[in-house]
Amino acid sequence: MRADARKNHDHLLAVAGTAIAEQGVDVSLRDVARRADVGLATLLRHFPTREALLDALLRTRFDELTARAGELETSSPSEDALVSWLRDCVACAHEYRGVTALMAAALEDAESALHASCVAMRAAGARLLTRAQAAGTARTDIDGTDLFALVAALAWLSDQTSLAPRADHLFDVVAGAILTSAGNSATGTTAPRPRP
Repeated sequence: MRADARKNHDHLLAVAGTAIAEQGVDVSLRDVARRADVGLATLLRHFPTREALLDALLRTRFDELTARAGELETSSPSEDALVSWLRDCVACAHEYRGVTALMAAALEDAESALHASCVAMRAAGARLLTRAQAAGTARTDIDGTDLFALVAALAWLSDQTSLAPRADHLFDVVAGAILTSAGNSATGTTAPRPRP
């Protein structure tokens, strides 16, 4: 891609990211083009469909979360790595309103442009969870799919105006429920070990 085309592409992604943060994943492509001060045809040349635009925007972010899991896996204790990654995922899902439904659908649809990134991100979280479980710092009755569902639930809470002030507290409650007594130093909470 030529330098000027790359600059336009990156500008459109930045504008789209802001628009989606404000209006959600159903934002009008015409509105994105207007905000970027380009014609709709220009936007469509770069991103011929809404899914192509969302794929370009979200795939990068999902791939960053996958890479972040790998970094945490080698640099942090298992419980800290798990909670940090969980917090990062919730922040990403909250940043782009409506993305949790899109991620859940992409996981089920192998034809989705976001499928591979979502699967890789869920697998990265599952590895962090398995590592914490092996260390005895996370409950053993949940798996990567459950962890992904908790990310979606926590992001949904943050999107609710009346519940948003409670989101951080509820994140700590959920993180404390995931961790066993041995791992609760990560959240400062105390949770019982799960029953066998």
